[in-house]
Amino acid sequence: MLVYLSLSVIYKFYLQFSDGSEFYPDYFTHLVGEQSKDLLNTFGYATKMVPHLEEPSLKVMIGNTYVARVIEGCNGLSVLILFISFIVAFSGRLKATLLYLLSGSVIIYVVNVLRIVILSIWLYKYPEQSEFLHAVVFPAIIYGAVFLLWIFWVNRFSKLNQKNV
Repeated sequence: MLVYLSLSVIYKFYLQFSDGSEFYPDYFTHLVGEQSKDLLNTFGYATKMVPHLEEPSLKVMIGNTYVARVIEGCNGLSVLILFISFIVAFSGRLKATLLYLLSGSVIIYVVNVLRIVILSIWLYKYPEQSEFLHAVVFPAIIYGAVFLLWIFWVNRFSKLNQKNV
C-alpha cells in the first residue's frame, strides 16, 4: 500500500507540474500518442496527433477523421503504478523482482501502445461500436495483460509460492 500511495502522489505531482509547454499535454501522454501515431502510419493509416483545444488531450486523426483522443489516462502510468505495487507486495528474490518489474513494465507499455493502435483502427472502421470498444475492449486488453503478468509472477517467483515448495 505504501508503494502504491507513494507512486500515486509522485504521479499526481508530475501531472500538476506538467504545463504542456514542451510536450502536450504531458511528456508520457505525448510519447504514447506519438508512438501510436508512428505505428498507425507504419500499418498504412495516415495518422496525425493534433492537440485538442478544449481539453488536455491529443486527437487521433486518421486521414481527416477524428477517431479518438489520447488523454492522460491513456498513457498507462496509473496501470504501471498498480502493477509495480502488486509485484512489490508479493515480491520474491530481489534480482527476480527487479527484472520482472522492468520487463513487466515494458510489456505493459507495449501492450498499451498496441491497444491504442488497435482501437483507433477499429474506431475508424466501426465508429458505431465506439461505446463497446471503449467500455469493454479498451480496458480488457490492458487489465487482462496486467492480470496475466500478476498470475505468472505469483505462480513462478513470488515468496508466497516459494513457501509452498
